[in-house]
Amino acid sequence: MSPDPQTVSPSPSSSQTSFHAVGDWNGLKIGPYHLTSPFVQAALSGYSDWAMRTLARQFGASYTIAEVMLDRFVNEVRGTGKTDHYLRVEQGDHPVGAQLMGANPEAFGPAATRLVHSGFDVIDINFGCPVRTAMGGCRGGYHLSQPEVALEIVRRVRDVVPAPIPVTLKMRRGIDLSNESRDNFFRILDGAFDYGISAITVHGRTVEQKYRGPSDWEFLREVKRHAGHRVILGSGDLFTPQACVAMIRETGVDGVTIARGAIGNPWIFEQANRLWSGDNLGDPPSLHQQRDLLIRHRELIVRTYGEPRWIGVMRKFGFKYARLHPDTGELRLFWGKAKNEKDWEFLLNHFYAEDGPGCWPQEDDSGEEASCSTASD
Repeated sequence: MSPDPQTVSPSPSSSQTSFHAVGDWNGLKIGPYHLTSPFVQAALSGYSDWAMRTLARQFGASYTIAEVMLDRFVNEVRGTGKTDHYLRVEQGDHPVGAQLMGANPEAFGPAATRLVHSGFDVIDINFGCPVRTAMGGCRGGYHLSQPEVALEIVRRVRDVVPAPIPVTLKMRRGIDLSNESRDNFFRILDGAFDYGISAITVHGRTVEQKYRGPSDWEFLREVKRHAGHRVILGSGDLFTPQACVAMIRETGVDGVTIARGAIGNPWIFEQANRLWSGDNLGDPPSLHQQRDLLIRHRELIVRTYGEPRWIGVMRKFGFKYARLHPDTGELRLFWGKAKNEKDWEFLLNHFYAEDGPGCWPQEDDSGEEASCSTASD
């Protein structure tokens, strides 16, 4: 069941909007990690790099997951130069997960081992990506159609990853809405837990739906009832702090992974935590707060990629940050043209010179490529 739009508004109009945390919430535990809140930064190819994860943690994400990586990429990449950011883990990152996607079960074990050696605390397996390149390569959501192969992948990863390190899983509700697809989903879910999976994230759409239509929260409720004490996280349609809290309240999932809703909006973690603790939502970030964070994000991007590459990376994030600016359309047009330091300075001085109220971002329908096209497709 989708959330009541009057309860979960994408554009709260009052700073008095508030929720109270679920009274019987038992916390979110993934393996040995007792997380401080139920709000997690999801894996986002092309986005959830070290810079984005750092900001998410600073704004209250209890756990973050790095960009989706193909098994063969992890096995072959040197991890230096232009590719070193994929395997970057620093002291302040923990706990941090790495997400693997691939087709060949034999390749998952060595890739998982390398990610463990790189310092990641959790290995997450992607059985949810619906994009054309993943499906055509028999990866991601494709595995929901072949439970035997999916569970072989789970077994191989769990067997090689040291016991204290959690292995988790990301799934969609199935390939489609058929009974066969539903049966395959629960076969994989139960089998994965039997093999020692610590938590499973479930997206409430099918692979065929991709990002069209609402995420089915009634299905998430059913999955959590079925799973019982086993850890289930919810995913899908989490573009506002109200939606993040409401998904937990209405479905009973143990936590949520925030994906596209967090791109260019790390404030969503802070806001969701406020509502979760029973505080008022507050106002959207002001223009000067947005400006200061843009500057901070640029600094982190330079540290991640170096000076020559920062503007291209910043541009794709800036397009998302623009959702919070009252002149979203004009700002996005300018971001599309920004090429150098001069353009950056003009952007800050023109769009953010004077302080003023920001906006609540609307749902972003930018599409599938924001979530799981991978390194290196």
